[in-house]
Formats: sequence, C-alpha cells, structure tokens
Amino acid sequence: MDAVLTTEHPQDASPPRHAALSDVALTAPVPGREESADAIHVSAVVIRNSDGEVLTVRKSGTDRFMLPGGKPEPGETPVQTAVRECAEELSVELWPEDLRELGTFHAAAANEPGRLVTGEIFLHDAAPAAVDAAPASEIAELRWLSPAAEPMPEDLAPLLAEEVLPALKGEETRA
Repeated sequence: MDAVLTTEHPQDASPPRHAALSDVALTAPVPGREESADAIHVSAVVIRNSDGEVLTVRKSGTDRFMLPGGKPEPGETPVQTAVRECAEELSVELWPEDLRELGTFHAAAANEPGRLVTGEIFLHDAAPAAVDAAPASEIAELRWLSPAAEPMPEDLAPLLAEEVLPALKGEETRA
C-alpha cells in the first residue's frame, strides 16, 4: 500500500486549492520550458519531516543526493511530473493541491556533465510526523537532511546545494 503524505481529502470530494499554486500549474505545461535544447527540465518536491529535515534521494548508479522528482513525460505539467515521480521513486502518493511552488532554479546537472538543469521545485507542507517513504524504482538510498547542517554534505546535487537549500533558508526567515 502506498503511503499518503497529505491532509485529509475524501476521495470523492474536490480538495481545496492553495492560492500559491495556480490553476495553470495544474493544467498546462509552463511556457518556455523548452528555451534551451541543452537544458534538462525536472520537477521535484521538498518533503519535510516534523523536525524540518528534507528528504533526499540517491539514484542507482549515481553518487549525488537530490530531491525526489524527475523529467516530465510528454504533455505532463510540472505538478503532474512531481506527483508521478514521488509515487514511482518513494511509493508515496501526494495530492497536487498540497504542493505549492518554491520556484524555478537553474544549476549544473548532477549526473550529466556539461549540462544544465532547470528545476521547478514544489513544497509539500502536509507531511505527517513520521514519513513512511521507501526507495523504489531507480532509487538506491534515502537520506534526511537538515537544511541548517554545517557543513553541508559534499555529495549533494548542485541544484539542491546551491539553489534550493538557500531558498528554503530564505523562506524560513520570511515566515
């Protein structure tokens, strides 16, 4: 059975939408995603536990930890990609309505030298006290990471280390 990281949503009811996540993000691909043939486009999710640690994954055959997520399938929106990838990689079902946009970030690709990655990153705020995620599909290892850790582990993907973690720290100071 899949773990569900969400607030209570009856299966037959329409869950409420968060104001931070536009209807466009739920229904249409983002214009300009194909701006560079060399860029790798991904959608990923920041899943936090009750201690504020961020769930990271390491894919089989790689040595860098990153957020759960991946590349879109044809016609898939960024939110749909994020939800599908979390189901495939972690056996966890997320509700699109529980995701909110953190931002779009750019960095060197972790596993494809010489390429850049553009990541559309979402936050999942409805994580329960204990997250029951397990490596699935191409995931070899899970690791929880404190965004306040000093020094940061050296095996983080550039997108996570250089862009997402600083954005998370900035979000915490605004809250």
